[in-house]
Amino acid sequence: MNSPELIIEARRPGRHYWRDLWRYRELFLILAWRDVALRYKQTVVGSAWAIIQPLMSTIIMTVIFGHVAGLPSQTSAPYAIMVFAAMLPWQFFATTLSSSSQSVVNNANLISKVYFPRLIMPGSSIVVSLVDFVVACSILAGMMTWYSFWPTWRLLALPVLVWLAVVAAMGPGLIITALTVRYRDFRIIVPFIVQFGLYLSPVAYSSSVVRQKLGESWFLLYSMNPMVSVIDGFRWAVLGGTDGIYWPGIILSFMLSCILFLVGVRYFRKTERVFADVI
Repeated sequence: MNSPELIIEARRPGRHYWRDLWRYRELFLILAWRDVALRYKQTVVGSAWAIIQPLMSTIIMTVIFGHVAGLPSQTSAPYAIMVFAAMLPWQFFATTLSSSSQSVVNNANLISKVYFPRLIMPGSSIVVSLVDFVVACSILAGMMTWYSFWPTWRLLALPVLVWLAVVAAMGPGLIITALTVRYRDFRIIVPFIVQFGLYLSPVAYSSSVVRQKLGESWFLLYSMNPMVSVIDGFRWAVLGGTDGIYWPGIILSFMLSCILFLVGVRYFRKTERVFADVI
């Protein structure tokens, strides 16, 4: 009688990857809750930091660009509301990009001890950004009430715009996350990228000003910045008015965001196999 043979073969890392993501959904929730708790732990004002940071930036930009530079507001909305309506998606994008890019390095001990799909870590960082976003939305509601500026049915488009901001942030975030594991210099570069992108995006000014200065062709190139369309979409949803959405820019930035997201996922999955060895 022949004895049974035991064959041991290496598991294909991509074979059950997406199924494992669903199996480890509880770990996703645990990491997300831990990140939210750590963000506000031992702070004096707690979750108010999610309000103070965008509010102070809005005040500074309103004074400099609205009163000193004399840039026009979009539609009939007060300049402060126009800036804050753009600051919300930008802050969400910046927080998602920054937190996701540091997620793997900050969980080095966990990575070296147990297996789980590493994509969970940058994915769970989105929850922190969503919490900040929801808290900051209360200030926007208060500002609109103060100025008697009432929203319309267009607010129903906000979930779609938030989803576009997530896609726009996660693509570069996954690439930078993987690069940060090998090259720690990116921990210093990311804040510079975020600060530079703030002024490159139409946060403190209306994109219609850029469109008038640059013309249609150059403005289409400017719209390759994914946050241009997201910010314009937020203003369209919150401020109303007759200004329509620049559909060529929306389509271009959406396609670019999706491409960067797919490239980011592919590059992250390709490099995550060596995270435990390199980190």
